[in-house]
Amino acid sequence: MNLRVVDPAVQPASKHRRNPGFPLDLDWVGRVRMNRSALERRATTLPARRTVKKDYQAAWLLKAITLMDLTTLNSDDTPGRVERLCAKARHPVRQDILDGFGVADLRIQPAAVCVYHAFVKTAVAALEGTGIPVAAVSTGFPHGLAPVETKLREIESSVADGAREIDIVIERQMVLNGDWQALYDQIKAFRKACGDAHIKTILGTGELATLNNVAKASLVCMLAGADFIKTSTGKEKVNANLPTSLAMIRMIRWFHEETGIEIGYKPAGGIATAKLALDYMAMMKEELGVHWLEPHLFRFGASSLLTDIERQLEHTLTGHYAADYRMPMV
Repeated sequence: MNLRVVDPAVQPASKHRRNPGFPLDLDWVGRVRMNRSALERRATTLPARRTVKKDYQAAWLLKAITLMDLTTLNSDDTPGRVERLCAKARHPVRQDILDGFGVADLRIQPAAVCVYHAFVKTAVAALEGTGIPVAAVSTGFPHGLAPVETKLREIESSVADGAREIDIVIERQMVLNGDWQALYDQIKAFRKACGDAHIKTILGTGELATLNNVAKASLVCMLAGADFIKTSTGKEKVNANLPTSLAMIRMIRWFHEETGIEIGYKPAGGIATAKLALDYMAMMKEELGVHWLEPHLFRFGASSLLTDIERQLEHTLTGHYAADYRMPMV
């Protein structure tokens, strides 16, 4: 399972056609069905059948770094912490490790840095000149229960401050009540408020009760114009997992077959090990193709993941695992 490591500066995102949005098709939503047993069986067997080792694994892990939204979404965040995270984004892997693999000439950098609205200006300033976009969580993150006008103003303010991506949260009650029109209308309004900034819709999948609900919510968000669908805020009791991810990416595949539009996917919450990241990448490659393993179509919402990847890369070079403090995040 070889996978090339590509300089992010030459990604094919410029050829990507953005989702224009489509009318809400309640008949299509009503036809959506997910077989939980089949998805769980597939999710169980995939990691055992698809593994990469040695240099191939190192290439996949370097690729994984370019797919990360490095994130800090804590109640005790400070400008200093955000600046330190941005410094790590500038140099996510120690230079001696890059030299050891002979990839020092490649610009290995994360896909984005994700922060609260209050820190968008700080992150934009700290990342100036890198080309790394800032993503802002919005719309009453993590619960999504603020008044709609407040949510819209927050989106507009984040975009005005320099955010190029907006991660919004849906109101889970709309899904649980089957109020697909209300969900569609909100996402469409959020998309309009984003303007040129890309919109990632966070479903909060651990709170949607069934995989059918997850799949239907995914479809409605895509019809409303979402550029990405995302599993979780990272604050739910159940965050990203492989069966839920399979349900969502199969809806992405179905949507692409029907409309010709490619939608991005972002698992978030609990993806903290290099091994798990490889499982997700293998799943994306098998279900949607290697074409989807690019930053404009696949992201990890992660922070501690980078530390484990850096440790695994050093182990490949030296045969020894480094202590975590040698690869500090913030």
